[in-house]
Amino acid sequence: MPTYEYACERCEHRFEQFQPITAAPLRKCPACGQRTLHRLLGTGGGIIFRGSGFYQTDYRSESYKKAEQAEKAAGGGNGHAKAGDGPGGNGQSDKGKKDTPPASGKSKTPAPAKSS
Repeated sequence: MPTYEYACERCEHRFEQFQPITAAPLRKCPACGQRTLHRLLGTGGGIIFRGSGFYQTDYRSESYKKAEQAEKAAGGGNGHAKAGDGPGGNGQSDKGKKDTPPASGKSKTPAPAKSS
């Protein structure tokens, strides 16, 4: 049940009242007895989650759990790959690269030695 804040227009008495959501707003001020009471708009209270079961990983699907176990069994590590970890190990991804010769036109392999 929420706590509502009330203020009286006549005597400016302010107080909080713990009420069900379905209850009608109070109209009679407990301080002056007049029917000039208004419920104020509040921001509401913060929600506090206590106990287990409130983390995203607590509700993983069975298929996700099975895939994670299979990856661990295959030597996939902790399952958290860093962005840009390519097979080269230099932190750059090989995705989208093509095998093209160097711009100078020279091959990386040395030319065979000439025999005289």
